[in-house]
Amino acid sequence: MNFFDIDNIFFTVWNYPVSYLEFFGWLSGVTAITLSAFGNIWYWPIGIINVILSFFLFFQVQLYPDMFLQMFFFVTNLWGWWRWAHPKPGEENKKRELRVSFMKPAQILLLCVVGFSGTIALGFFARSLHELFPVIFTKPSAAPFLDSFITVMSIVTTFYVIQKKIESWIVWIIVDMLATYLYFIRDIKFYSFLYLIFTIIAAFGLYHWIREYRNYARPSS
Repeated sequence: MNFFDIDNIFFTVWNYPVSYLEFFGWLSGVTAITLSAFGNIWYWPIGIINVILSFFLFFQVQLYPDMFLQMFFFVTNLWGWWRWAHPKPGEENKKRELRVSFMKPAQILLLCVVGFSGTIALGFFARSLHELFPVIFTKPSAAPFLDSFITVMSIVTTFYVIQKKIESWIVWIIVDMLATYLYFIRDIKFYSFLYLIFTIIAAFGLYHWIREYRNYARPSS
């Protein structure tokens, strides 16, 4: 059977069938987000694996904005990998990688404006996909506006993760909590559990990055 087919079951837990696709997407996702919380550069290549697997999963459960989001993530994972490994002069930490920093007020305002307007625009588009492209999207988009909010905020926040902005973890906590709910009601419960783990790790990532930022001000012994 096809590895990327959600009906190709790997194992069953508590009467819930887990496909190969969902399990390895879950495993690569947990590994990647854990590495990101520690600021480990291997977050990006492991994330690419998760992106590819998630693309096929979301298409099959009619979460089309999330599916499109994986295409964006593929590009930004390549970009983030390069950005963390090649900081500009004065941006590097002790490992000669990009330092964490706080967002400026203008960046926070941009995040809010783009998040709201982007959710509305993408939500209406996602709701019409099965009418515009019926050959490809044979079923209506599930929860188009909630899915679109998760997608848009993930896109915007990813840019700030690449720049190692501390507030990006706050947004990820909100996004991950909503994704936990959405994936649960769409009956991909293993991915719902994954995003619950993401929420916890995002909280740890926020704590870890703030602590790292405070360490910059401490005199080295």
